[in-house]
Formats: sequence, C-alpha cells, structure tokens
Amino acid sequence: MKTLVTYMSQSGNTKKVAEAIYGELAGEKEIKALSEVKSLEGYDLAFIGFPVLQFDIPPKVKEFLSGNTKGKDIAIFMTHAVPEGFEAIHSWTGSARQTAADANFLGTFDCQGELAQPVIDMLLKAEDPQMKAFGEMGPSTKGQPDESRLQKAREFARDIQAKQK
Repeated sequence: MKTLVTYMSQSGNTKKVAEAIYGELAGEKEIKALSEVKSLEGYDLAFIGFPVLQFDIPPKVKEFLSGNTKGKDIAIFMTHAVPEGFEAIHSWTGSARQTAADANFLGTFDCQGELAQPVIDMLLKAEDPQMKAFGEMGPSTKGQPDESRLQKAREFARDIQAKQK
C-alpha cells in the first residue's frame, strides 16, 4: 500500500500537521506540497491538507479535489484560526466532501493554527464587526498547532490507515 500526504500551506501550520500525519504512517509513503502533485495515480490512500482561507477551501485545493479524487481513498485535514468546534467548520468540511463527492471519503481532521499577524492586522481594521472579532481572537492562536493538536493528527493518521486495511 502506497500513501501520499499532500498539502497546501501558507504560514507553516498545515505543513506541521502534514508532517505529523506522515511520521505516523506505516508502509510506503511520500509527502509532497500539493503544487508538486499532478494526480493520485499510483497511490492507494491520500491525505490532502489545506488551510481555510477567507472562510473557504482555497480554489487550488477545490480544483485538485474535484479533478483528482474520483474513486480514490482520501482523508482531508485542514487548519484554521478558529477554535475546534466552531460552527463554520462544518460548512468547510461539507464543502470539501462535496468537492470530492466521487472519492471514497475516509475522514476529516481539523485543528486550529496560528493566525498570521498581517491577517490579524487586516481583520482588526475591517468595518464588519464579525471580522474585527476574528482579528481579536488572533493572539489566542499563537503557537498553534501545539503538540496536543499534532498528537491528535497522528491519531487521525493511524485511524484512517486502519480503516483502509
């Protein structure tokens, strides 16, 4: 069985999670930036990760999911600046599932990542009170994903791999 861990990361949060997942996997495996992956041919399982940007899945990730996952065993992981359990996470997860509707979807993992300071600054200047509130949450994201979240990512990797056997 050959497994791919592929990810898009802007500030390093998703890369940390990808590396935690990769390190936990048994068997033949590869880890690559999403920009380096042209297809999922030759892989039995793919973990596909991305940051939530502007409250949605990045367009490049949507394009990859819709064009490359048909009939494939996949698991999704994502990082975001909101605490786990935040209501909007369900729509982001649902959007990923919808985009990869023809895949064999084995599960999702999400965790909080550190919100980049330029994004915090932009949000704090926003007219929209909800955007300002997100900006005010920024300092609480410092140091995320922490070791406890990376440990949960490792457990996710083991669980997904066990489902596939």
